[in-house]
Amino acid sequence: MDPGVEQEFASFVDGRFTALQRFGYLLTGEWHLAEDLVQTSLSKVWFHRKALRSSNALESYTRTVMVNTSTQWWRRKWRGETPTEFLPEAAAPSQYGVVEDRDRLLRALATLPRRTRAALVLRYFEDLPDAEIAQIMGCSTSTVKSSVSRGLAKLREHHLLSDTDTLAASAGKEG
Repeated sequence: MDPGVEQEFASFVDGRFTALQRFGYLLTGEWHLAEDLVQTSLSKVWFHRKALRSSNALESYTRTVMVNTSTQWWRRKWRGETPTEFLPEAAAPSQYGVVEDRDRLLRALATLPRRTRAALVLRYFEDLPDAEIAQIMGCSTSTVKSSVSRGLAKLREHHLLSDTDTLAASAGKEG
């Protein structure tokens, strides 16, 4: 084994784990699933680390593995719950508007198709250009643009965004 490659991978994991976990949370909507997703994805990337010498290639490949793994998990998951349009109890006014807005946004993101959700997360939360998103998702830039457009339209239907809002601002992302 090449100790330089192993050290580079270890440094990547140490430096990017929190960002990858946040990305995983935005993909899955649950912190414990995000942790599992990052660990599973990193174990898959470990076997290809020698071919991924640059940190950009390692980061991009890891995100690609995370998107694909998340999609595979979602396809296998049994969904025994029956969603309802309204909760049985009336919501009381709250002093925690920002937290509630973020929660509503995450719930609305969860209703989107997985690839649309991934495109929105990569675009507005990870602030990646369309070309890089297309590379990670394995599609064309026009597919990325149409996915982002459809996703934003769906979020507007949920009354989460106005025409001038951005997704990252609505989620409370700090720059």
